[in-house]
Amino acid sequence: MRNNSSATKLDLRETQIAIKSVKDYFQRDLANTLNLARVSAPLFVRPETGLNDNLTGEKAVDFNLRKYDINVEIVQSLAKWKRNALKEYNFNMYEGIYADMNAIRAEEVLDEIHSSYVDQWDWEKIINKSDRNVNYLYLTVKEIYSVFKRTEEYINQTYPYILKKKLPDEIFFITSQELEDKYPDKTPKERERLICKEKGAVFIQGIGAKLKSGKPHDDRSPDYDDWELNGDILFWNELLDDAFEVSSMGIRVDENSIITQCEEANTTDRFELPYHQDIINKRLPYTIGGGIGQSRICMFFLEKKHIGEVQVGVWDVKNLDFCKANNIILL
Repeated sequence: MRNNSSATKLDLRETQIAIKSVKDYFQRDLANTLNLARVSAPLFVRPETGLNDNLTGEKAVDFNLRKYDINVEIVQSLAKWKRNALKEYNFNMYEGIYADMNAIRAEEVLDEIHSSYVDQWDWEKIINKSDRNVNYLYLTVKEIYSVFKRTEEYINQTYPYILKKKLPDEIFFITSQELEDKYPDKTPKERERLICKEKGAVFIQGIGAKLKSGKPHDDRSPDYDDWELNGDILFWNELLDDAFEVSSMGIRVDENSIITQCEEANTTDRFELPYHQDIINKRLPYTIGGGIGQSRICMFFLEKKHIGEVQVGVWDVKNLDFCKANNIILL
């Protein structure tokens, strides 16, 4: 953990009010910009549907509805559920949905930016198959970045003592392979830090597939994002002196890429699940979607050093001692 001791600019009450201001403004602008309708979403699903996100192998928190002997899992993201919902709700081309996603990550390592509680906006939008290309991906990233820019302006006007402009005028695009070529002797996280410090805001394209080094930039589940047409949005967080991921997103797999990616990841056993069968047999729409961290953007725009300043959580002794030493007040 980094030693960044200084008092917060907002007290506990002001922080809670400011969190709502950030979230209300951002989700309203995101919905208008991407043509999204807000929908209700599940907190848990049946594992046999294949709708839960397997992430990179983490075990989902599960429990049993004891009176009915039904096993369920807490969702780890809504990546798969949303695509199915777009079909079930009869949404049309270039229409989409977004929802509040709340999850529990029991295996998470707790630190300044990670907690066992996940809150994000999960969004998904129907596209044409012809839109499955880099140009459409980058266009959507630019639209989302414009929401970040307007949110920054709104927050800086609402809270005059948060005046510093943090985001550059434009986001910088780079592929994970170009990033490895640029910094071949660095780890992926070190590369992210270097490029974010240089550019301020970066979209790293191509997460999941192996690079020339034989390793992927980062792990990504093989059955929702297309590894060639996905990526992460990262900002330079001066307060933490580090790269700061705020969104993971991408154009989703089609009937071909889901097969090749699951074969590479050795997860072809999932093909028997209803969700996977629907993609392979082209019964689901082609989509683009992603998740945007709610607590992450509150941390960034409200200039907080620890995620526990913008969400209520349970913390270990190491985090509690760090916060006490650095005058960080947890919610």
